[in-house]
Amino acid sequence: MSFFEWLTNFNNNVNSFVWGKGLYLLLATGVIMTVITGVFQITHIGHWFSETLGSLFKKDVSGHVKGKSISQFQALCTALAATIGVGNIAGVAAAIVGGGPGAVFWMWIAAFFGMMTNYSENVLGIYYRRKNEDGEWSGGAMYYLRDGLGKMKGCKYIGIILAVLFAIFAILASFGIGAMGQINKIVVNIVDAFQVPSLTAIPFGNVTMYHLIIGIVLVAIAALIILGGLKRIANFAEKVVPFMVVLFVAGSLIILGVNFANIGAAFKSIFKYAFTGPAVWGGVTGIAVKEIVTLGCKRGVFSNEAGLGSSVMVHSNSNVIEPVRQGLWGIFEVFADTMVVCTMTALVVLTSGVINLDTGTLIEGATDANLVAKAFSLLFGVWGERFIAVAILLFAFTTVLGWDHYGSKAWEYLFGTKSLVVYRIIHLVTIMFGALLTSSLAWDISDTFNGLMMVPNLIGVLALSGLVMKITKNYVDRKLKGKDIKPMISVFDDIQAEQEAKLKEEVK
Repeated sequence: MSFFEWLTNFNNNVNSFVWGKGLYLLLATGVIMTVITGVFQITHIGHWFSETLGSLFKKDVSGHVKGKSISQFQALCTALAATIGVGNIAGVAAAIVGGGPGAVFWMWIAAFFGMMTNYSENVLGIYYRRKNEDGEWSGGAMYYLRDGLGKMKGCKYIGIILAVLFAIFAILASFGIGAMGQINKIVVNIVDAFQVPSLTAIPFGNVTMYHLIIGIVLVAIAALIILGGLKRIANFAEKVVPFMVVLFVAGSLIILGVNFANIGAAFKSIFKYAFTGPAVWGGVTGIAVKEIVTLGCKRGVFSNEAGLGSSVMVHSNSNVIEPVRQGLWGIFEVFADTMVVCTMTALVVLTSGVINLDTGTLIEGATDANLVAKAFSLLFGVWGERFIAVAILLFAFTTVLGWDHYGSKAWEYLFGTKSLVVYRIIHLVTIMFGALLTSSLAWDISDTFNGLMMVPNLIGVLALSGLVMKITKNYVDRKLKGKDIKPMISVFDDIQAEQEAKLKEEVK
């Protein structure tokens, strides 16, 4: 057996465990956090909507912030930039092709409970954050693992080890899923949708001059943004993310309007096959319900990243004072990503006729990779495929930028702020690799590191679930019930005092 064969087998075994057993841990965490917060995402739905969407025109929420912090809206957009990626288009299509329409139902279930997992991560991220050497907020799973779990009796070294492991996995995931995988999808879709024969006729092994040129352009644009740090990434994200989401949803709504008569059948197939599994789907007889559940939940996590501990690293940079207020943005983040964007993708696929709802047979020339593009092309012709190529370009490229921040925070935790330029240069190099490499092993290994982030993070969230409950109750008692009690803002006395003073000024 060659080294690469051994590595492939080893990675497949680890991947199967992480995304198999790990999914149970993920769903269990979401259920527990939902229960102990009183099903907060439902019982306080009006509050979190008003504090997120309803507060967009407040200066302290969306206005530009002086200093090293970013606004709450910029934090959301940067987090959405990293989460709304290829998974929202190709990932949803792959879930439907592999598991039938019922997989969409389990994406919703994973997202419903994922809202409170993401909420809890953000609450802990703000509560345990601190300022780094440059005066910028730093927070994330590595800090609440070290300073939260690590402060529990007998857990000092467990917390430290899990924090280091999380940081390592986050850095490696940022190079793979957060760079190479996204860029590879961009290049493949652009080359297919906007064919330039004179460039594709100049091959370099498995790639062409076209791939090389696109790679160079993407690296150049990424460098201009990434080397400017979080502020520049956030400024870019707050302009592009709302635009790309609205554009994709608008295009999807046009298709759904034309195929309005098929919407009822689409929803019927989602609920019908969620618990039974199609008898015949894509030539496979009797898909097990367990496979449908696993595939739907896995794709849901790929899409919204709730439970991975990734987006908390940018939410912690917000100018917010209250941990719960940033937690509310975490709920909205999962809602926007899965309940809106992924649902739109699924309905476009299920209503357009590109796939038979009973047999899973695809129209000629369609695969899970180009299924959404085919759905758009049935109505808009070649421009439909080009629209999806541009959508994937925007979705995937902003994901690269968001993951650059995640990786940089993990790097900062391990090596300090002074060496961050080293990380960013390596990240730019991996972007170029993404445009040129075709080996699937790199993506499979990256997928494994992405899942490995989940394990230490969820251990931290579960260990500190009681604290999340206390912080949530404290917020509800003060903000919604009008009780005059001391706010829970930070585990550090100096930050607690400083932020408490700001909170009093805010109330005035």
